[in-house]
Amino acid sequence: MKKVLSIAGSDPSGGAGIQADIKTITAHKLYAMAVIVSLTAQNTREVSGILGCSSEFVKAQLDAVLSDITPDSIKLGMLLNADIMRSVAKSLKEYDCKNIVLDPVMVATSGARLMDESALNLYIEKLIGMARIVTPNLPEASILSGIEIKNMDDMRLAAMKIKGYGCDSVLIKGGHAIGDATDLLYKDGKFSEFKADRIDTKNTHGTGCTLSSAIACNIANGLSIEESVKNAKDYVTNALKSNLSIGHGNGPINHCWNL
Repeated sequence: MKKVLSIAGSDPSGGAGIQADIKTITAHKLYAMAVIVSLTAQNTREVSGILGCSSEFVKAQLDAVLSDITPDSIKLGMLLNADIMRSVAKSLKEYDCKNIVLDPVMVATSGARLMDESALNLYIEKLIGMARIVTPNLPEASILSGIEIKNMDDMRLAAMKIKGYGCDSVLIKGGHAIGDATDLLYKDGKFSEFKADRIDTKNTHGTGCTLSSAIACNIANGLSIEESVKNAKDYVTNALKSNLSIGHGNGPINHCWNL
């Protein structure tokens, strides 16, 4: 059985973060492992509290998993501060980890900041270069690249800038744009567009976490980056189409639509 490790924050309401990752990995019939680097108090309406784990305990969790079980891919999600980032980066290097999918979780849909601003440079310097693919949404791509993204040309420029930090490929997610939900992949000097009809639903909580986890699952199964992105986007589109109605805000997508 292929094994996928998620290193991310916890969402007690079950729609995003570690909980979304475990559901997604399980729905792909792979073995899910999780290192929790932060706790959140959140639901479909807001993030009301965040508590980061100590970097020492993050390392202890990583040592426990990686010394025993070698993951076939790793998804990195919410990394709250510089200490946590250093601890994660050190362990990934120490255990020579491969197939890293980096989802730069910075700001929640509700507007809550999920990454310390002071840690941004460290994130770029220490983590992006380890990734096989980085998957920012439009606001995150703007922060990482320093480019205000208004159209597809801006997305291309931002992708090239982020790729310059050392990762193998960049997927900029177009879900925040107007019109069709077009994602842009930049790999080996070439651009590929992945289009899908925009689903008319407010229940989108955890979409980004789920997409990156689904990409990690496909990579673990030995698929190419292009195939992994296509399959993951199809999976998320169907999860959105289920239009779950859970909670009183932006509800979660249906990670288990295919079970």
